[in-house]
Amino acid sequence: MQFSIQKLGSADAEDYRALRLDGLARHPEAFCASFEEEDGLSIAAFAERLEGGLVFGARACDRDVLLGTVGLRVSKDIKTRHRGLIWGMYVVPDAQGTGIGAALLRHVMDEARHRVEQLYLAVAASNVSAQRLYGKAGFKQYGLERRAMKVGAIYHDLILMDVRLEP
Repeated sequence: MQFSIQKLGSADAEDYRALRLDGLARHPEAFCASFEEEDGLSIAAFAERLEGGLVFGARACDRDVLLGTVGLRVSKDIKTRHRGLIWGMYVVPDAQGTGIGAALLRHVMDEARHRVEQLYLAVAASNVSAQRLYGKAGFKQYGLERRAMKVGAIYHDLILMDVRLEP
């Protein structure tokens, strides 16, 4: 599958909203955000998120379809601006296993090298494939947050991972 990766902007807001809501609906245990909260946001709110942040998307080359996304958040606070947070990683089911997730992660890590010294993330303890992906990229587990999220009546643990970046 041929695809390209680029920073998403306000023109991508509608596609990004649809992909984000798809991920939140399919895997509520994988995201700290909820479908109910984000479904209530307007296209303009998603456009503002994209313009004000760093969200990268993979698009199919043969058709204009967004296949996956990943976000990078860098703190503006003096004491923590050496660290970046990977968030919102999602690849649509039809594109999983094609290398898009690994390519998105490599891309965001390359972008982060110019901004931060270290990356961290949280991944659902039940999401073994994502843990493997992050491990192959050099992330190591440094903690476990028990009962970090509650979806309905079910609690979910989060594995905390980080990696130091070489310039």
